[in-house]
This record gives sequence, structure tokens and C-alpha cells, in this order.
Amino acid sequence: MKRRHLLTGLASAGVVGGAGLVAAGVGPSPLGGGGGTTEPVEPTTLDTVDAPGSRDGEVTIPAAGTPTFVDFFGTWCAPCVEQMPALAEAEARVGADALFVSVTTEDVGGSLSEAAVADWWRENDGDWLVAADVTAELAAKLNVGGYPTGVVLDADGRVQWSAMGVHTADKIVAEVEAVLDA
Repeated sequence: MKRRHLLTGLASAGVVGGAGLVAAGVGPSPLGGGGGTTEPVEPTTLDTVDAPGSRDGEVTIPAAGTPTFVDFFGTWCAPCVEQMPALAEAEARVGADALFVSVTTEDVGGSLSEAAVADWWRENDGDWLVAADVTAELAAKLNVGGYPTGVVLDADGRVQWSAMGVHTADKIVAEVEAVLDA
């Protein structure tokens, strides 16, 4: 029951907050097609999950002075499973030039064990940094309203692209490279 309330609250906050950002002209496109922000996103430090390609510890998003790609996912989300091969390919192509991280807003360490996330990660061939945003603080800052959602932040921490849904590796790489080439 608590999980349902958390997800409902997150969705409501995302809709209300996102509408305000879009109305002010500083948020991602309401159609999920990009649109940068004028102000950098305040950094958020998340706990990482000890899983293949990841490590136990912390990560700060956005990374200082480095472009950052963030994939928001849920272990319960079928489109998120569908997205994993494209993410693996995109990470292999740009991971050395940008911080590449997948983030879940699930209650990791509470109702969902870290081992369960690591097992899901392994089953879906995840092999890059994975973190938990259990308070949904980062998700709220980045106006995440559904899963999967990809977000590209430039080296200054400004959102340059944000889109919900399943994307090809070519699309993800193109969005990250647009920031790298800027």
C-alpha cells in the first residue's frame, strides 16, 4: 500500500511540477522531445547498487564537469526490460565520455532488497552503474513522470534532452553526442 501511495505522489508531483516548469519555459518538452533548461540541476547524491558493472557506494548526479546520461527504470516495468539492450549498446559507445547511470525510484533496501535489484540487473544484462533514488528527489528534479525515461545533462548540469519511452541506442548516443560536441 505504501508503494502505491509513493508512486501516486510521485506522479502527481511530476505532473504539477512539470507543468510549472514547462509553463515557465525551463523544463523538458511536454511531448518528450528535448528542450534544455537554463538553470543547472542541483546535484543529488544517490546510493549505488552492488551489481554487475556497478559498485557499492554513491554517485552524484549530475556529475561535476561531465555530461551525464540517466535512465530511470523500474524492476516491474516491461518497457524497461525492452530498453536494456539499447542501453547496453549506448553505454558501450559513449560510456567513457559521459557518466552513464540507470536509476530506480523503488524502495531499495526496504520493500525491495538490493539483492533483488542486482538479480534483475543481471537477468537483463545490465553492466554499468545503477543507483537507487528511494526518495525520488532526483526524479522530481528531472521531472520524471513515467518509465523508462532518459535524460541527458550537459557538463554544467543543465537538462539538454529528456524523453519517456523506449529509445534506440542510436537515439541515445545521438543525444549524448550532441552534448559532447557542443
